[in-house]
Order: sequence, then C-alpha cells, then structure tokens
Amino acid sequence: MVHRRKSIVAGSFYDANKESLSQQINNCFLHEIGPQGLPEHGKNVQNKRNIKGVISPHAGFIFSGPIAAHHFLRLSYEKTPQTIIIIGPNHRGLGKEIAIMSTGYWETPLGNIEIDEQLAKEIINYDDKHLIKEDAQAHAFEHSIEVQLPFLQFIYPQNQFKIIPICISNQQLVKMNYLADTIFMATKEKSCLLIASSDFTHYESQESAKRKDAEAIDKIINMDSKLFYDTIRRNGASICGPGPIAMVIEVCKKLGINRGKLLKYATSGDVSGMNDQVVGYASIIFE
Repeated sequence: MVHRRKSIVAGSFYDANKESLSQQINNCFLHEIGPQGLPEHGKNVQNKRNIKGVISPHAGFIFSGPIAAHHFLRLSYEKTPQTIIIIGPNHRGLGKEIAIMSTGYWETPLGNIEIDEQLAKEIINYDDKHLIKEDAQAHAFEHSIEVQLPFLQFIYPQNQFKIIPICISNQQLVKMNYLADTIFMATKEKSCLLIASSDFTHYESQESAKRKDAEAIDKIINMDSKLFYDTIRRNGASICGPGPIAMVIEVCKKLGINRGKLLKYATSGDVSGMNDQVVGYASIIFE
C-alpha cells in the first residue's frame, strides 16, 4: 500500500484552501520584511544550481513566512533540484530517534509530492550503524518538514522534484556528524538540495533573542558545528533544530563550501509588534 502522509497543519500554520494558500505565500514574498519580489516561473530551467543547503524556519506562515521567502526566492532563480532532503526536529517525540520515510508521498493543499524511494534506500544502505529507521509514526504529527512543502511547490510549480523527509529527536552532534557523512556519500553525485528546518530562540524578549541568535548565527555562517553547539549550551539558546542545522553545515563543507550567508533574520515581534515573548527566525543559505 502506498503511504500517503496528509497535511496536519493546513488550516492552522497555513491556509487549507489551494487558492488562498497560494495568495498567502505570494504575500510572504511581498511582505515588508520579505524579499519584496516574486519567483519568475519558467525562467530557471537553464540556470545552474549553486545553493546546496538552506536553513529555513517552520512557524506559522504569518510569522516566519516572510523570512523563509528570502531563500525560497533565491532558490527559484536556480534550476530545480531532483531531490530535496528535508531534515527537521521531532517536536512531539513520537517514533524513532532518526526517522526516514522512503516510500509514498506527502499531500498539501497544493498537491502531492513523491518521496524519492531510490535515493532514500541508498541513504539507508550507506548507514553502516543502522541509526536511520524507516518510521512513518515520527512524521505523522510533526510540522517542521511539512511547512517547507507549500513554499517548494510555489517556487517549483511543475512539481518536478521529489523529497526525502528525515525527522530527528536525538540531536547529539556526534550522531549528526555521522549522518552528514552518510548523506554525503549517498548524494554527492546527485542533484540534491538539503533543507534544515529550525526556528531559533523561543519565548524570550526581543533583545535577548536577537543577542543569543546573533552569536549562534555567527557560528553557523562560519560553518563550525562544534562552536555552534557550544554556543547554544553556554547561552541556553532554545534553538529547536541544531541537529538538522549541523547536518547541513557538515554536508555542505564536504561539498567544498566554506561559508554560509545570512539572507534575513527577524523575530515574531518584528511581525506582531509584541516584543516580550518572541521567537527568532533565520534564512541562511550555503552556496
């Protein structure tokens, strides 16, 4: 039986109606803290792919969508990758510690996206320690991967890409380094994009969140996963996806990239005007 993973945050994190969702995403691009430009569909076919990795937020589109639109606009200028590996934290703690879905498809109001079964199986085959487990339960109620999909469908409207979703609850750096090796070996000859889904500091004042996040982002831009983890620990920064971020950093280093680029940082307070308890969001690319 083909596994169909239905949208679970359509109607809450983003609009559930196809037309209104497309308009909502359109508005994220044109928002005052968005890139204020729209993808030009059909003009990217002959372009090269330079962006290998992205760090993308995963809150409700009203809050983090304009920030995410910065890297999605940049991606829209480049040729569509064949496979997009989306790595997200497991907020609910269900299922296996490192959970992959290797078959079926994911459904959003904008249509269905097929999982790249062949490449997912190759990743599993390269995992000599057998840390990566086939597990749909870990993905069933997790939003961090799902919220990336409508943006991808919007910038690649022909839907000519496949995905590999990986959900992680055990984000120990030693395991993330091993997984980066595994993914690199399986994908180094492929046309792949990696997305690390993560928000930054949660529910602190605007001043505190921006200070903590600026220090963490500095380590990300310099592609130093260990110092990034050390900074989180020292500052008590509540970044929810350090593991996915570290994995993308390490794979991109193996691809010859030596520095990331921050496209946009903002908080929920910059959108809502309420600065007492904010969440930080960053748009970062590695090219």
